[in-house]
Amino acid sequence: MTTRQIIKRFIKNAFLLVMLPIYALYRAFSLTGNVDGTFMSFSQALSLIPGKIGIYSRAAFYRLACPDTSDEILVGFLTIFSHHDTSIHRGVYIGPQCNIGKCTIGENTLLGSGVHILSGSSQHNFDDTTLPIQSQGGLYDKIVIGKDCWLGNASTVIAELSNQTVVAAGSVVVKPTHPGDIVAGNPAKRIRNRFTVDNPDSQLNKT
Repeated sequence: MTTRQIIKRFIKNAFLLVMLPIYALYRAFSLTGNVDGTFMSFSQALSLIPGKIGIYSRAAFYRLACPDTSDEILVGFLTIFSHHDTSIHRGVYIGPQCNIGKCTIGENTLLGSGVHILSGSSQHNFDDTTLPIQSQGGLYDKIVIGKDCWLGNASTVIAELSNQTVVAAGSVVVKPTHPGDIVAGNPAKRIRNRFTVDNPDSQLNKT
């Protein structure tokens, strides 16, 4: 390890120690009610801390609170996690003002600002018109975002992304992608693939 890496690791370990009482408080509150609701409240509070202190604090808390999560991550200002069953792997960058649902994000994946990852497409049932939608329940899926992906600003993802997928800014991804796909639009469609020589015009109507 270089001197810089050693110093950075020391700082991260220090923040892990600092966040231990916050994590203990979160666990205590979780025992009294809705775990995800409590987790989101702590996430909201931590999202308000600016600068480097906020970045290190969020990385340490999510390392402690979320399964299989690294503290070698960067989570931007005003970004909120809504489910504790979320796994963020090493090297992930999540920009400011994102909303992260129940998901796994693979190593070295980058999210621009304002990205929304929803917990699947079945969160709300609405088939019974005699009941309010909020009374019909739903299912939260853990969406998998692969390694080395790039999700552009203000994109929305409700389906799995394979490794090395690129999502154009403002796109809405509703169907799974193949490795290396570049997708754009609402709903997002494949423009081309990073590993193959495609004719871009021939891909516009493919899903």
